[in-house]
Amino acid sequence: MKAWRISMWRDGSKICNFLIILFLVLSIFILNRMKSQYCPSPYGKAKELVKLEKPRKGEKNQLTVEKRQSSIEEDEDDEEEKNANIIHEPICQELNKRSDTCDARGDVRIQSINHTIFINSTKKEWKIKPYARKGDDMGALSHVSEWSLKPFVQVPNCTLKQDIPAVIFSINGYTGNMFHDFTDVIIPLFITTHQFHGRVQLLVTDTKPWWANKYKMILNQLSTHEPIDLAKDDSETIRCFPRVITGLHFHKELGVDSSKSPTGYSIVDFKVLLRKACGLERAATVLSSVRKPRLLIISRNHSRSFVNEKGIVGMAAGLGFEVVVGEAGVSTDVSKFARLVNSADVLMGVHGAGLTNMVFLPSGAVVIQIVPYGGLEWLARETFMKPSRELELKYLEYRIQEEESTLIDQYSREDPVLRDPERVHKKGWNAMKTVYLEKQNVRPRLDRLKNTLMEALKLLRAA
Repeated sequence: MKAWRISMWRDGSKICNFLIILFLVLSIFILNRMKSQYCPSPYGKAKELVKLEKPRKGEKNQLTVEKRQSSIEEDEDDEEEKNANIIHEPICQELNKRSDTCDARGDVRIQSINHTIFINSTKKEWKIKPYARKGDDMGALSHVSEWSLKPFVQVPNCTLKQDIPAVIFSINGYTGNMFHDFTDVIIPLFITTHQFHGRVQLLVTDTKPWWANKYKMILNQLSTHEPIDLAKDDSETIRCFPRVITGLHFHKELGVDSSKSPTGYSIVDFKVLLRKACGLERAATVLSSVRKPRLLIISRNHSRSFVNEKGIVGMAAGLGFEVVVGEAGVSTDVSKFARLVNSADVLMGVHGAGLTNMVFLPSGAVVIQIVPYGGLEWLARETFMKPSRELELKYLEYRIQEEESTLIDQYSREDPVLRDPERVHKKGWNAMKTVYLEKQNVRPRLDRLKNTLMEALKLLRAA
């Protein structure tokens, strides 16, 4: 009997538990149904309860208008949210140690007379000098105008409007020196504008008309529009663009980092552009049994010139070279000289701006840099050795020894200039430049230089 009672009690307990669980499940189901009908959705706006009945006469249009108004208000809310995101988006960025770049989009208006750019998508204000020598305030940047980027506040209406991007850059600074022409302006301009495939307006500040004319054939490859001299704008001129980039992207000396360029282009693509701009025939060096390999010697009339240039020419000719001596100055026709360089198989010169002409050489050509005495190997490496590799050139170096420098005619053998160049370097760039770059000429020993030229021939034949 006792066992039967216990069994009955257990059966009744199971039934009771089952009924409780069933009641809870039904309660949760009913609550969820009520919530879906009457409570707002946690994931956005709840749908309005619409009574499905035929509207009375005159109410149909009213419902349509109310529905459209609701849709417009929702779109305006979305637009305000989008604009809020744009306002907080950074416009100016410090991408590297050499240049800053400001990229403004939307309604952008330029008032050149005040060096001011008004932007509707910002609440901040920036200032920038659009030249790729950041930090050189006492040198290059002292000649470059400062531009201000400001938010819209009583902005005048557009007087000139274009529907393409624009790029503002300075051609002052150190321009006029070919190395700086390319590494500070032309190659950064290529990096910045090549992505637009010519559909970009070049806006020049701190204009040098002769410079723009000298490199016109290259500028015309970068843009299908004539460059605009902003200095010619009057106080009434307001230029409007959908996008304005102020300042140029800089990657490295005479080079392009394809991992940083917008569409992966490189310095090789820049060489293609130069061939089109200057009418260069050779893309690669190919030796022929019909003609001798051509050696182009870059001559200099002032510092770092070859004292024994005639002897070098005779020795090189004896090795089988067709020797050409050329000098490129400020007034040199760039395209004409570029075609001369492109015809060469070997380019040789003392460290200096003239070696920048290696950008016109065909792939596989050899560059020989003569490094002046005075611990300048680091300078030679950064300016021409490293870029030569990416330009698909072969590189050789000839380092001037003490007895090959004209400095021994000016200083005693015990002077720190000859005995301890590092002491001169510690005095700063200007002291080093004055002694080793401005006061020095070179007379390389012909027997030593002969070995370097023979190595150049081997490199050409091995291609």
